[in-house]
Amino acid sequence: MAKPKIHNTAIVSADVKIAEGVTIGPYCIVGKDVKIGKNTSLISHVVIENTEVGENCTIYSFATIGFPPQDIKYKGEKTMVKLGNNNIIREYVTIHRASVGGDEVTSIGDNNFLMAYAHIAHDCKVGNFVTMANVATLAGHVTVGDYVVIGGLAAVHQFLRIGAYSMIGGLSGVAQDVPPYTIANGNRAQLYGLNIIGLKRYGFNKSVIKDLKEAYKILFRSNLTLKEAIDIVRHELKVSKELKYLLEFLEDHNKRGICR
Repeated sequence: MAKPKIHNTAIVSADVKIAEGVTIGPYCIVGKDVKIGKNTSLISHVVIENTEVGENCTIYSFATIGFPPQDIKYKGEKTMVKLGNNNIIREYVTIHRASVGGDEVTSIGDNNFLMAYAHIAHDCKVGNFVTMANVATLAGHVTVGDYVVIGGLAAVHQFLRIGAYSMIGGLSGVAQDVPPYTIANGNRAQLYGLNIIGLKRYGFNKSVIKDLKEAYKILFRSNLTLKEAIDIVRHELKVSKELKYLLEFLEDHNKRGICR
């Protein structure tokens, strides 16, 4: 059993729960209500509080995790961040704990790569295998599906959903939900087709990609209303689990609407 390694310049609260194999480097500050899973490393100058960190994560210098939300409604209520396993958190990333009015948790799943200066605001729900490039920003209450790529300096409006396997181009301003499997780009962001390269990379078979292409044409390149297009797709195409997810995502859109 590998004992935790804590540098003598680190400041660690007495109530912190530290698993075997954890490394806490120089000048880190680990505050109250923190739990750190096995073999996770805090490189140096990391500041963290009110957070559960999973196993095998690497958190680089000057990242801050679990600080109070940037929300004027928040008055010090007990909320937190939950960070899963195998995440890479690069320099100056900020992840804020939840505010009031939700489930009191900002959550990030497993195997994510958050590049320098990325920001995840209060009450966000980020899935697995998500990449956020430098200075990508999520406002509060954003939900991000699995295998999403968000380009550098992109900003996502609060309360939006980013569907799984989608890609958002750099410098984009996203003001509406981004459907699964698509590419969105621009300010304000619009759709530019399916994320074909990503779908192939993640092992989608040719028949599923073909059906998604046909569905995309009907849903986003016709003059039909969204409801009419969804009805046609259901009647004319084989509804695989992937297509079912896309249609259900579109039917469940919020009042800000869907990128078209």
